[in-house]
Amino acid sequence: MKYAKAHGKTKEEQIDLTLDKLFVNFGVEILKIVPGRVSTEVDARLSFDTEATLKKAHDIIKLYNDAGIDKERVLVKIASTWEGIEAAKQLEKEGIHCNMTLLFSLAQAAACAEAGVTLISPFAGRITDFFKAKEGGKDFPADKDPGVNSVKAIYNYYKQHGYKTVVMGASFRTKEQIIELAGCDLLTISPKLLDDLAKAPADLVTRKLDPAKHENVRAKWAITQKEFAWALTLDEMAHMKTAEGIRNFAKDLEKLIDIVSKEL
Repeated sequence: MKYAKAHGKTKEEQIDLTLDKLFVNFGVEILKIVPGRVSTEVDARLSFDTEATLKKAHDIIKLYNDAGIDKERVLVKIASTWEGIEAAKQLEKEGIHCNMTLLFSLAQAAACAEAGVTLISPFAGRITDFFKAKEGGKDFPADKDPGVNSVKAIYNYYKQHGYKTVVMGASFRTKEQIIELAGCDLLTISPKLLDDLAKAPADLVTRKLDPAKHENVRAKWAITQKEFAWALTLDEMAHMKTAEGIRNFAKDLEKLIDIVSKEL
C-alpha cells in the first residue's frame, strides 16, 4: 500500500497498484524457493478485453523487472477466452510467456497452440465435476474419466501436430486421475494428492502418455474466432465451466479489493 500511495493518484489506481504489487511480491518469494517459473494471474474481470489484458500483463512484468526478476521466470496467467488468447499471442511475440487457464476443450487448446502460447492448464477435475453432477454423482473409473480423457486428447493433439506448447494438467480430485496422466508434460498437484501418491505402491505408476506414441486426434485446426465461439456454444461443459471460473476468480478478487479499499 505504501508503494501504491507513492505511485497512484486516485484511490482506484492505488487499489490496482496494491493488488499488482502484492501478487508480484508473492511471486518473488516463491521464486526464492523454486528453480523454474511462477504464474501470476491477470485480473479475471479483463477476460474479454484484449487491450486491458495486455496492459495488465505489461504492468506485472515491469513490477517483476523492478524486483530484479527476469521475464523468463514469469508466466502471465490468462483465461482461455478468445480475447485472452489474442492477448497471449501478442505477449508471446514480445517474449512474455503465458499460462492459459480455465481451459476445458480442444477448441480452446487448438486456439492456444496456434497463438504459440508457452503453456496451457487444462482443468481435468472441474470437467469431471461437471459430468459427475450431471449424472447424479456418478463416479468414473480413471481410464473413462471425462476430465482425464480431455487432457489426453489435448496432449495427443499437440504431439500429433508438433506444437511446442506445454500441457500442464491441473485441478485433480484423486491420485488415480494423476496416475492415468503419467507422462504428461507437466502436472500441477496439491500437497494432499502428492502425499497420497507418496503412500501408493510405486508399481501403480506406469507411463500412459508418450510423445513418441501419441494417438491421432484430428486434422490440424487453424481455428477462427467464429469457429471458436460456435465450438464453445456447442460444448455445454466448456461454455459453463469457463464462465463459472471467470466469475469465481472475479469474486475472490473483489473480496480482496474490499479489504484493500478499507485499509487504504
